[in-house]
Amino acid sequence: MSAETQAGLTTPTTQVFEIYIKAPAASVWDAITDPQWNAKYGYRAPMTYGLRPGGEFRVNANAEMRSMGLPDVIIDGEVLECAPPHKLVQTYRWLFSPENKAEGFTKVTWEIVPTEAGFTRLTVTHELDGAPQMAAAVKSKFSTHGGGGWSWILSDIKTLLETGKTLSE
Repeated sequence: MSAETQAGLTTPTTQVFEIYIKAPAASVWDAITDPQWNAKYGYRAPMTYGLRPGGEFRVNANAEMRSMGLPDVIIDGEVLECAPPHKLVQTYRWLFSPENKAEGFTKVTWEIVPTEAGFTRLTVTHELDGAPQMAAAVKSKFSTHGGGGWSWILSDIKTLLETGKTLSE
C-alpha cells in the first residue's frame, strides 16, 4: 500500500472501511444504490447509478449545497462491475472545485456479505492513488461544518437501516 503526503501528513492511498449491519444484504444494497434511500443519510445528496458496467454514477447537490455555490453534480463516475446485492465497483470523482476535479477518478468497491449470524458485513475499499485531498477527507472525523468521511457515512447507513432514523435525527 503506497502513501501520499499532504501538509506533512501521510495518508494511505487505499483505505478500507468495514461495518456490520443488522439488515439483509438486499436492504444494504438498496440503501446504497436507490436514490430514495441514499438521499436520507450522510450528506443527504441523491446518488444515481446505471447499474451495469459502463453505467453512469452521479451525485446531485441538494438544495443546501446549491445555496453554498456547489455545482448541480458534485460527484461523478462510472460503474465498472455490478453484482446485486453483493458487489458494486465504481469510479468516483469529486467536482466540488477545480482542484478536486483535477485529482481525477478514484475507485470505490462496495462488498456486501451476509453472515451466518443474520447480519451483513459492508466493506468499502477506496483506492485513492493521485488524490491526496480526497484521501485526507474520506478518512476525516465527523464535523458539523462538513466532513466525516466513510466512517460517518457507513455509520449513518447502519443507523438508518437498523432504526429507521439517521444519526442526526
